[in-house]
Amino acid sequence: MSTARLATPEGKERYAKRKSTVETVFGYIKRLLRFRRLSLRGLAGARAEWSLVCLVYNVRRLMSLLCKGVSVAI
Repeated sequence: MSTARLATPEGKERYAKRKSTVETVFGYIKRLLRFRRLSLRGLAGARAEWSLVCLVYNVRRLMSLLCKGVSVAI
């Protein structure tokens, strides 16, 4: 999104939603999973490593929801 589009009311609203949707996931991955950098070289290795990190996040999230008794559609 360009800077001019961010200055519009719609752009500000969309950017504000980012804090609660995207940034918390990256913060969780960095802080709690202690994942700061990729170890593998090359695009294929980086994609594989990032896929594993996302898998771990999703499984932990799923287990957390299941332990709380929230019904999850799988």
